[in-house]
Amino acid sequence: MKQKKKNISNEGFTLLEMLVVLVIIGMLAGLVGPRMFGKVDESKVKTAKTQVKMIRGSLETMRLDTNRFPTQAEGLDILYHRPSDAGMARFWKGPYLDEEVPLDPWGNKYQYTVPGKDGLPFALYSFGADGALGGEGFNQDQGYLPPGTK
Repeated sequence: MKQKKKNISNEGFTLLEMLVVLVIIGMLAGLVGPRMFGKVDESKVKTAKTQVKMIRGSLETMRLDTNRFPTQAEGLDILYHRPSDAGMARFWKGPYLDEEVPLDPWGNKYQYTVPGKDGLPFALYSFGADGALGGEGFNQDQGYLPPGTK
């Protein structure tokens, strides 16, 4: 019986070649990553502004039906849930939103206070990325702000 010789080839990548590829991938990620994350932050700010306008439109529609805006105690939940007050429920023609009030893009509740700034009947805003009143850049509050804010 003859034994067949196996052709073993040394094909493949060396450790050095693998390291070079990893360094190149790391450099590309370092250049592209910050630009992509900057766009994510910008899109969250735009989303917050859009959602505030949508909620304000729902508040205005509710006011047309009930002849008033929600009190601070009623809050934004009244846009989706029928009020327990029989007098108010009689005029309520909601829900005024397709689903419950969304969280802002950073996962926090939208703030609703009465009264608003500069004679507005209410304040409706997101705290921004930092989740606190005030801030600059992506931490800046978005929406119709309460009295005493910039």
